[in-house]
Amino acid sequence: MYDLVVVGAGPYGLSIAAHAAAAGLSLRILGRPMALWRDHMPDGMLLKSEAWAAHLSDPAGEHTLADYCTARDIPVRHGVPLPVRTFTAYGRWFGERTVPQVEEVTVTSVHPAGGGFGVTTDGGETIAARTVVLAVGVLPFVNRPMPLHGLPPALASHSSDHRALSRFAGRDVTVLGSGQSALETATLLAEQGATARIVARAGRLRWDAPPQPLDRGRLRALRDPHGGLGTGWPNWAWSETPWAVRRLPATTRVRIAETAPVPAGAWWLRDRFEPAVPVVPGHRLAAADVRGDGVRLALVRGDGTVRSLETEHVVAATGFTPDLGRVRLLDARVRGALRTVGASRAPELSGCFESSWPGLFFAGLLTAPSFGPSMRFVYGAHFTAGRLLRGVQRRLVDRRGGAVHRPPADDIRVAAGAAARRTATVLPPRRRAPRSRTPQ
Repeated sequence: MYDLVVVGAGPYGLSIAAHAAAAGLSLRILGRPMALWRDHMPDGMLLKSEAWAAHLSDPAGEHTLADYCTARDIPVRHGVPLPVRTFTAYGRWFGERTVPQVEEVTVTSVHPAGGGFGVTTDGGETIAARTVVLAVGVLPFVNRPMPLHGLPPALASHSSDHRALSRFAGRDVTVLGSGQSALETATLLAEQGATARIVARAGRLRWDAPPQPLDRGRLRALRDPHGGLGTGWPNWAWSETPWAVRRLPATTRVRIAETAPVPAGAWWLRDRFEPAVPVVPGHRLAAADVRGDGVRLALVRGDGTVRSLETEHVVAATGFTPDLGRVRLLDARVRGALRTVGASRAPELSGCFESSWPGLFFAGLLTAPSFGPSMRFVYGAHFTAGRLLRGVQRRLVDRRGGAVHRPPADDIRVAAGAAARRTATVLPPRRRAPRSRTPQ
């Protein structure tokens, strides 16, 4: 029986497996490495996060995105976005160096068995595990507006459905949403020959300000600190203190996870977007039906006025909604027994990411209602991996009745104290400064 099976091989799954392997646990990691980034993000897309906020996590901090880029003479500068393809290649490189072989299989079932779990794959193998981590990413939680549900894929899709947008060249495409995914998808569509527009519920689009320089005066840094989700005190709080978010009332945590940070476009995208993409602001989608070879949309303003819009294809860049019910690979008895966060459809978790079913841990989007918005971003992987490993090791002690490798030093607590002492964070807490490169 393995100590741990990690289901999912994205940034969270790989980071957790790296910490577990370094601690000497017997484990297997199942899934397609960096699948979301490899298969579900359009060519030409750039990483919105700063490079220093997009590292995967290993205990020694020896496999950072900066290290990967420096070794390949890829420039890494603060405020200059990296291609998503570079980040994808980095994630695969990280996995090859920090974890046992990733098995590219599909998990079809996780169910209770023999005092632990059975993890069944599409190849018919059932793996016995004392503990399991579900790091299934965001794809199971795609949020498609209800009016689009009856339309065929040829007419309506989600932004995560597309790797190549060039197939829309010469076509009229409407993108729903006002966040980075919507704005960048519409920009790339226009740049690849489509007639693209944005329809947004928001009355106006928001754009992030250019990042403050890292090398600046102490007073300026105190007024507007850097954090993994951006500059400013709210972003700093969400990114650097997920342990504090968890201590808030459940309804408050759910509201924060749903609303922070506010949807906005990256500052570097604005000059490309505004000349190329018209915007229909302040409208919500009320209905959609097939009209000839395209779609007719009924859009409603806040005052109740209805506007009709015809287009050849609709792309919903409407994000992802955590919903435990969509984790179909998890045994229905377990799903039904798990405690959830308030009225949300996400599991209630301990401080070490363990669910109410002993030995079952979660990582990524489903943990945002417990730990806050950073769990929706790569930046949250470091906090998750360290904390979750401690939870796994404690559970293994309970199940085996003996000692296991002790967890690494409580770098989370130490880093939190350091961050509180120096809010002018110039590099992300808990990560060492990158070597031999221009400061970010």
